Amino acid sequence: MGVSHPLFARLFTRASVAMDQAGVAEHRRRLVAGLRGRVVEVGAGNGRMFPHYPATVTGVLAVEPEPRLRAAAVAGAAAARVPLTVAAGLAEALPVADAAADAVVFSLVLCSVPDQAVALREARRVLRPGGQLRFYEHVVAETPGLRRVQRWADATLWPVVCAGCHTGRDTVAAIQAAGFTVAELARLRFPPTGIGGPAAPHVLGTAVRP
Repeated sequence: MGVSHPLFARLFTRASVAMDQAGVAEHRRRLVAGLRGRVVEVGAGNGRMFPHYPATVTGVLAVEPEPRLRAAAVAGAAAARVPLTVAAGLAEALPVADAAADAVVFSLVLCSVPDQAVALREARRVLRPGGQLRFYEHVVAETPGLRRVQRWADATLWPVVCAGCHTGRDTVAAIQAAGFTVAELARLRFPPTGIGGPAAPHVLGTAVRP
């Protein structure tokens, strides 16, 4: 079970290091701060999140469908301070029992899943009642001008080059539509200075399964 994006995997492996150095590492730290118990990370990529999990997490199942990124995640698992397992799987069909997770983490993943509603429904399935959905994603712009740029990017080469990524998704609305209650939400810009591209608007937040 998986998908293959060899060109994107090579590009992302390099780009993720530069992104972390430019500020994403701090967003990753904030994303998982205070988590406890059993965590499922969906779309773990090359494992850049792993060093940030706090010691209060008792175990992480990191699910990644792309084989090259998954191999990099396996190699990066040694950087984790908590028990961590890397597994093949899709956001739409997580290898996790119902209500088995205390938290589900999405980091720059919901932009590229084929169907956000299906992926979020699956996250809701594996979360226990009261469990947390932590998300850090780039999202639809609040300004009309940038929204037009996002629509153009999504209709042309952006999803082709970036393994299905779409820049103009209203991910917060999708999370709410999936039955989650958004408890915390911060709107960010990345990069924080300079000229931003169509993926510049970001959100970082916590939602709860009622």
